[in-house]
Amino acid sequence: MQGSIAPNTVVTADAAHADAAEAHAEHPDLRVFGLIVFLISEGMLFFGLFAAYLTFRSVATSWPPEGTPELELLLPGINTIILVSSSFVIHQADSAIKENKVKAAQLWFLATFVMGAIFIAGQIYEYQHLEFGLTTNLFASTFYVLTGFHGFHVIIGLSLIAGVLVRSLKTGHYSSTSHFGIEAASVYWHFVDIVWIVLFLLLYIL
Repeated sequence: MQGSIAPNTVVTADAAHADAAEAHAEHPDLRVFGLIVFLISEGMLFFGLFAAYLTFRSVATSWPPEGTPELELLLPGINTIILVSSSFVIHQADSAIKENKVKAAQLWFLATFVMGAIFIAGQIYEYQHLEFGLTTNLFASTFYVLTGFHGFHVIIGLSLIAGVLVRSLKTGHYSSTSHFGIEAASVYWHFVDIVWIVLFLLLYIL
């Protein structure tokens, strides 16, 4: 009869799904491996910058050089609290999607985006009010390079979060069984936060 589905067709479709599931089990998702390799390479870049900063500091007769205005701690301290707190916020999104709570994950991601944007705005404000420029001395140069390079990574993280939010608007795109995009953005954001903690200690505290 026209329009009817043959039993063989159903069996074939089921077999195809079973074969696909088996193939996926035999060949793990390499996107996680790729993300780990990428973060390791980024970590090495930051490690090189940290090593250069510590080397400059160790060989300098005084650090920061005499005449360098002292850095304010209030705004960077608030910025640090906001950024570190955002790691806990984005973790809630990761937990929510694993429970198939898509709306909750969207709200947590939106909150993380806002917190990250506030961090960048605070950093721009600090740049505008610093009493030294990029070429003032070696400390000033390394300060701008380190914080600027990190800020660039924060902007990349914000782009990832925005991409996840846009994709999440498509019904069924993310679920408890399919959420790599959310996990990848979360892991990257945690990486950015950890790097900032090290930077804050090196530049503002030690």
